[in-house]
Amino acid sequence: MEAPLKRVLLKRLTQILPVLFGISLLVFLMLRLIPGDPARIMLGERAAPAEVEQLRQELGLDRSLPMQYLGYAGHLARGDLGRSMLRNTRVSEDLARTFPATVELACAAMAIAIVVGVGLGSLAAVKRNSWWDSLCGALSLIGVSIPIFWLGLVLLLIFPAGLGWFAFSGRTEASFPHLTGFYVLDAFWSGSLANLLDVFKHLVLPALTLSTVPMAMIARMTRSALIDVLSQDYIRLARAKGLPWFRIWWRHAVPNAMIPVVTVIGLQFGYLLGGAVLTESVFEWPGLGRLVVEAVRTRDYPVVQGGILLISVTFCLVNVVVDLLYAWLDPRVKKG
Repeated sequence: MEAPLKRVLLKRLTQILPVLFGISLLVFLMLRLIPGDPARIMLGERAAPAEVEQLRQELGLDRSLPMQYLGYAGHLARGDLGRSMLRNTRVSEDLARTFPATVELACAAMAIAIVVGVGLGSLAAVKRNSWWDSLCGALSLIGVSIPIFWLGLVLLLIFPAGLGWFAFSGRTEASFPHLTGFYVLDAFWSGSLANLLDVFKHLVLPALTLSTVPMAMIARMTRSALIDVLSQDYIRLARAKGLPWFRIWWRHAVPNAMIPVVTVIGLQFGYLLGGAVLTESVFEWPGLGRLVVEAVRTRDYPVVQGGILLISVTFCLVNVVVDLLYAWLDPRVKKG
């Protein structure tokens, strides 16, 4: 790795620790502000006060907030996310079980968003001020505005319920070894085309639903960036020299236009990891979003804290990768 890229990487990594500290503290305090006693919720409304108080002592909820946070931070420093109050399972195991599902869904949604978004944005830039441009702009506006939960329900009514295509819910109905937790890879390694098709049958609709917002953002940014690049003097010079249009487009226009687009892609991917809750709920996708929502409902503090912290770490790492790509694509960033 080149020295400028190493400096960018080191700078970004050193900025992650205080961010994660602030997030852990903020989440800890906000959870304690939510009405409802975890012990009372676990035992039920008819539980005796003595039983509730005993459970509060066992869970450490009777201690002051500073002492509770110091205990949480001490376990966190050792890599221990604690145990679920409700199931008494390790939070790390719950996250390891559900996080691959969310990552797989986010990756599939981002793949659709990149292909369609870059394609629509490029078409709108080339056909600027035409009806193609207006159509792409209208589709982008719809993609940003349409509610995800409504779109998911409409797709369920049209395809599984109406046409019998795809699946209503879940990740798969096939039986194969789940070695990595990423069912696309596991089904591929199983060597069965039927398993792979079954996984895609369950993945397509939630991924398409989740991709609408980033797809619209990428399309609009691609159009804006390409229009700006195509108006530059070096593009006019390349045309005047008689270079083929495809070479001008691929060698000169696209690399320079992709710099802001890569930034948008990275940010949107980070948002997908934390914003897939509605999609996972509509399609009953067993991901991290559903786990955190259920934990909030039951006041399972360790699970909520661990889930949000994992999403935050992933979001920070995605931004680090985006910064490295930005520095790699733009020589001015390396020199700066």
